[in-house]
Amino acid sequence: MPARTAQRRRSTAETSIDLSIDLDGSGKSEIATGIAFFDHMLTLFSRHGLFDLKVAADGDLEVDYHHTVEDCGIVIGEAMREALGDKAGIHRYGTCYLPMDETLARVVVDLSNRPHLEFRAAGDTPSAPNFPFTLVEEFCRAVASNLRANIHVELLYGRDGHHIAEAIFKGLARALRQACERDPRVEGIPSTKEAL
Repeated sequence: MPARTAQRRRSTAETSIDLSIDLDGSGKSEIATGIAFFDHMLTLFSRHGLFDLKVAADGDLEVDYHHTVEDCGIVIGEAMREALGDKAGIHRYGTCYLPMDETLARVVVDLSNRPHLEFRAAGDTPSAPNFPFTLVEEFCRAVASNLRANIHVELLYGRDGHHIAEAIFKGLARALRQACERDPRVEGIPSTKEAL
């Protein structure tokens, strides 16, 4: 089986990112974004997706975290799309209900080549102490747009901002892992269009 790996570099006036990913890894990661909480979330994303992931990001953190988080999502999405190739033999769909103490999140993924993010959470959803909750949605949107995936995220309930963010990142990882995995019963591309 060919390796499903990719390396990407993105450099703008706001961020510089070097990234590599192996979709068939064991969950090893080396993450350095300058944002401790985001490093924690990407480490969880790698471990629960079983993606080997290296991210080195240098962003304009003196402005805020937005550019770094969004641009990392962009590069992760681009790299995953490259690593998937024509998507022959994959499951295509993935679903995860992820409990985290008092929190429950649901994430559903279709690697459809039709980018869309449906992100449902109450407007008063709490943030983690040092990471705005709005950035969780921005990360998911950047991944969906650049992976060209249909991703639905719903926070069913939760009170602790750290647990909420963690449940979503883990749920996204596990749903993507399922969608990306090869299915030995699938011949060719899993679509009646014969293209994704």
